[in-house]
Amino acid sequence: MTDPVPTPGASAPAEPYEKRWLALAVIAVTVLLVILDATIVNIALPAVSVDLGIDAATQQWIVTAYTLTFGGFLLLGGRIADFWGRKRTYLVGAGGFAVASALGGLAQNEGMLFAARALQGAFGALLAPASLALLTVLFTDTKERAKAFAVYGAIAGGGSAVGLLLGGVLTEYADWRWCFWVNLPVAVVAILAAIPIVPESRAPGDTSYDVPGAVLVTLGLASFVYGFTLVAENSQENAAAGLTDNAWADPWALLFIGGGALLVAAFVVLELKTRNPLLPMRIVLDRNRGGAYLTSTLVGAGLIGAFFFLSLYFQQVLGYKPVEAGFASLPTTLGVLLSAGGASALVPRVGPKPLMVLGGLLAAAGLFVMSFLGIDSGFWELAFPGQLLLGLGLGFTFVPLSNLALVGAGEHDAGAASAMLNATQQVGASIGTALLATLSVGAITDYVTDAVTSGRNPADPAVGLQAQVEGYTTAFTWAAVLLVLGALVSGVLIKATKDDLPEEMAVPV
Repeated sequence: MTDPVPTPGASAPAEPYEKRWLALAVIAVTVLLVILDATIVNIALPAVSVDLGIDAATQQWIVTAYTLTFGGFLLLGGRIADFWGRKRTYLVGAGGFAVASALGGLAQNEGMLFAARALQGAFGALLAPASLALLTVLFTDTKERAKAFAVYGAIAGGGSAVGLLLGGVLTEYADWRWCFWVNLPVAVVAILAAIPIVPESRAPGDTSYDVPGAVLVTLGLASFVYGFTLVAENSQENAAAGLTDNAWADPWALLFIGGGALLVAAFVVLELKTRNPLLPMRIVLDRNRGGAYLTSTLVGAGLIGAFFFLSLYFQQVLGYKPVEAGFASLPTTLGVLLSAGGASALVPRVGPKPLMVLGGLLAAAGLFVMSFLGIDSGFWELAFPGQLLLGLGLGFTFVPLSNLALVGAGEHDAGAASAMLNATQQVGASIGTALLATLSVGAITDYVTDAVTSGRNPADPAVGLQAQVEGYTTAFTWAAVLLVLGALVSGVLIKATKDDLPEEMAVPV
């Protein structure tokens, strides 16, 4: 006999939904699909770039095209999930994600690949907030919700590293195109399983859409990130031409960055005046939740950038094969698995703040360790301990983030609140990748310039290799700074203790 499911528009059932753990398993698969897809192509970057003729200055768009549309449309996706139906949005998101993945695997040039990645991000923006909102309404028991969020936190923290491993295996033993095609069977299985298992739910009350707000925030974020990308491209071109011009002086880059900031500011003003806004300011202006979102942005900026450059370091400096580079990225996942379970048990007992501060500092320490990597560094010497620390820190960060960002949001705003959490991480990833790429290219340029000044031949392979290392380690250093800032934000803004948490998160006596 089929378990009863909540009727559209109804509140969460008083009795726990019987198939909630099966639903969690199905949702976890697709959440992993979305998160690992942000990094699964990182290992394949060299192969993709050679095959499709993508230069070093624009290859970051293989990553950024995905994270940008993902982050830009997440707020709208969260509202669609709340109002249209979370299960229905989940199914459409998974199906569209599969189609976009198929197109990515068929790409014949960089334009087609970038477009497919952007389409993946757009459907991921439906899938991700619907998934997290479903977890919010399915798990009402304190301990069960903690376990569910531990699963989500482990996926959020370790999914990126799993993507690197899977990307390496597929690139090495099949073809880089399978980094996209592998999503199809997973999505089909998830859809077929979700139809009978995952229940439908919708937000009660006013359910109108804020289309102008969606347009403003998406255009604003796209413009902002594109400005940083122009700086990175200019730095790369100056380095190739042997010029020392300041890439930040490009008026077009400054125009896009400034224009993006203005559009986002206009979005905030609009949201304050709109009757049913895309992002209700009550969600963001809560001190604890706002602190969680800002922390998520900074962590996303440092995390994705670190994975982007680590995969390049393993392959282009140490000469690892793709599958070797994938396995070399596993210590981060190990660290997340070790800390996520402990974090889920500790959040209701010590509160979210201590764990988020500790997690940010541990992750920053891991990146700082990797900033000492060199041409001849052994894997066990720096890369392994650095990644393990990074993973431990991420587990202690993501679990309380997932809890704190949704506490008190209410069923009407569950999708929007979860979308904001995903959006801040993905927008941070987009901006962080562009910013760290800019700093990395600048460091490479400076090293080559200094080498020429000292009489060394810039065409010497040793000079080029050391220049790459300087660029990557500079990126690791600044990524560590971003995570330290995240820890500071958590320490200053988040005031919630275990006694301040609502009853739904209190530990039963």
